[in-house]
Amino acid sequence: MSISAKPLHSVGVPMKRKEDPRFLQGKGHYVDDLSFPGMLYLSLVRSTYPHAEIKSIDIAEALKVPGVKAVITGKDLEAAGLGWLPTFHGFDKQMVLAIGKVLFQYQEVAAVFAETRATAADGAEAVQVEYAPLPVVTDPFTAKADKVILRPDRESKTNHIFHWEVGDKDGAARALASSAKRIKQRIWFQRCHPAPLEPCGCVAYFDAMGRLQFHVTSQAPHVYRTALALVTGIAEDKIHVISPDLGGGFGNKVPVYPGYVCAIVGALKIGRPVKWIETRTENLTSTGFARDYHMDVEIGATADGKVTALHVATTADHGAFDAAADPSKYPAGIFGIVTGSYDFPVAHAEVDAFFTNKAPGGIAYRCSFRVTEASYAIERGMDILADELGMDAVELRKKNFIRKDQFPYPSALGFIYDSGDYHKTLDVALEKIGYQALLKEQAEKRARGELMGIGFSTFTEVVGAGPSKHFDILGIKMFDSAEVRIHPTGAGIVRTGTKSQGQGHETTWAQIVAEELGLDAATIMVEEGDTDTAPYGLGTYASRSTPVAGAAITMAARRIREKARKIAAHLLEVGEADVEWTDYKFQAKGVPAKSVTMKEVAFAAYTNMAQNEPGLEATYYYDPPNMTYPNGAYVAVVDVDRDTGDVKVRRFVAVDDCGTVINPMIVEGQIHGGLTEGFAMAFIQEIQYDAEGNHLNTNFTDYLVPTSLETPHWETANTVTPSPHHPMGAKGVGESPNVGSPAAFVNAVVDALSPLGVRHIDMPMSRSKVWRAIRDAQGSKA
Repeated sequence: MSISAKPLHSVGVPMKRKEDPRFLQGKGHYVDDLSFPGMLYLSLVRSTYPHAEIKSIDIAEALKVPGVKAVITGKDLEAAGLGWLPTFHGFDKQMVLAIGKVLFQYQEVAAVFAETRATAADGAEAVQVEYAPLPVVTDPFTAKADKVILRPDRESKTNHIFHWEVGDKDGAARALASSAKRIKQRIWFQRCHPAPLEPCGCVAYFDAMGRLQFHVTSQAPHVYRTALALVTGIAEDKIHVISPDLGGGFGNKVPVYPGYVCAIVGALKIGRPVKWIETRTENLTSTGFARDYHMDVEIGATADGKVTALHVATTADHGAFDAAADPSKYPAGIFGIVTGSYDFPVAHAEVDAFFTNKAPGGIAYRCSFRVTEASYAIERGMDILADELGMDAVELRKKNFIRKDQFPYPSALGFIYDSGDYHKTLDVALEKIGYQALLKEQAEKRARGELMGIGFSTFTEVVGAGPSKHFDILGIKMFDSAEVRIHPTGAGIVRTGTKSQGQGHETTWAQIVAEELGLDAATIMVEEGDTDTAPYGLGTYASRSTPVAGAAITMAARRIREKARKIAAHLLEVGEADVEWTDYKFQAKGVPAKSVTMKEVAFAAYTNMAQNEPGLEATYYYDPPNMTYPNGAYVAVVDVDRDTGDVKVRRFVAVDDCGTVINPMIVEGQIHGGLTEGFAMAFIQEIQYDAEGNHLNTNFTDYLVPTSLETPHWETANTVTPSPHHPMGAKGVGESPNVGSPAAFVNAVVDALSPLGVRHIDMPMSRSKVWRAIRDAQGSKA
């Protein structure tokens, strides 16, 4: 039975732009706020075993629970051709509901549909599953041996997912072998989780015309629509995806999850709307994880500290399925940025990924496809090299920075850095932190036996995916789009293919249009997240919104301005060549008093356009010619309690170069949020599994989120080197603090412990881990 669908605003949900668009977020327009007549609730049965054969699934008792309407298993989906879901990576597929066996604890096994959320949960509890435990593989090094093959469904009977490499392997090996100084360190970036405050969820129903209406927590609504069409066989014009306000995303809301597919199948099978909302435990245990990179970093240098070569070999734990949404050509993401801000003459990087009995991993948690791991590896490596050389970490960095006059700079691993002034950015940070005074204070404290550390991270990241010649998701090139329309009164609307999760697009996009056209930003409405109205775009992640969609908005606005110039010429009674755009208005050349505003031109575009085409609107699809390369210099100052291992972050200075700044307050907010996440990863966050594959961090009691009590005070500043190829010179900033800050924290703590002989500590640097490092170092000295 199909149902009649009412327009969104007729079922108690506010229309999407009734209030000032800049402040719309947080007004209650979330997926879990949606309610439709006859709506059912979905609860997923989840595995208690990390690796086991499914002997049987008995749903009889579940169907007896009052209010339970249906139960679906993996075999039901397999019979309908929906048993497996392709991942955005393109190298793997994922079971929607387990078929034959389970591969990680909390994997989805069956779907229960019921009248209430509580009844659905009761029904899920009543489903009886008989398991036969299988050997468990909990780390990629064990997986590498292939003694237990986890994925017999794959043509390649191995746990190895892919090998990727870039650079000159032989050249790097020769240069390392001949280097006067050489360091090698295994550096682990632990498994962590984006943990958005709002978990994932959706509501699915088919309207009276048989069209799928899908409200979902998605960072990429258009890609979802295409993916659903490919998976379900529903024609793409019969799918309407709406992504409303999101309570954070950070990469966690890029993949298509089994709950989404089950909700759609349930809505189709039962003929009623279906809502699925994750619990916090479900979010932390089954949705896309990040990091879990074991990186062997080798750096060579001359005796006086000039780097000669870099080699990084990574072993990656991707869990049971590869959840990454990396571009097809880059299975390891953009890890090639691992040369960082430094002028390496030769380098080589390689990554080998493996399946384990953990939840699917590999997503880009607030970074541009593995850039955070790459940045952490090189920034730790440079500090270890400084220690080996007995050289100040600042001096070593300055000696090896890419110089300002070297841009555009071709890196040893194939990137073309657009712009930067690394020396200036670090100098601003040094002045702001008072580096010389801190060195004096540190020397005095060390003389008293106190542990004080100063840590640096002078990172470069790569964002703005991306040029279509290199980047795609599911084969769809990674352009982005904008549609700008100016109304007769000078108000307007901008629609884009992006999707804000708190980045402030409602403000930024309106400001871009206002800046380009000389209009009031408060009268520019912003709309995104609706595939029926927004032009096709690849969404918001990997810090690509301003570098790609922001450029599309800029170019669309400039197209409008060029059309408006023709109308202005008519109004000013001069030739088009005699009209110039100055001080946010059109004026006759040489006659400043003879001018018209864009608002006046907008009215004429509908009332007095002469021989010109009526209206004032434009669409632009922007395919960037290159990535953008934001960078920064971060400094952390810490005090470590020798007796307890407690670390106090006394100061933290972050100096960012994100190119042209559109809205300083939004940039500041993005930096504060990213630094807080970096602090959390450095000190308190790790998704852990025991030797039997049991998940140990199933809620916010075990997986800690920093509060205002723990979070340090952030000091910020900026430098500006505009991107030469971006229409506005903007580079992006949303992920920089997450990318750059972990290394600064770790470098500071290691610097504090360096008088004891400590050279490296893996994150998270818990109090007990730091305490053990102190005790072990003191014990070895004794």
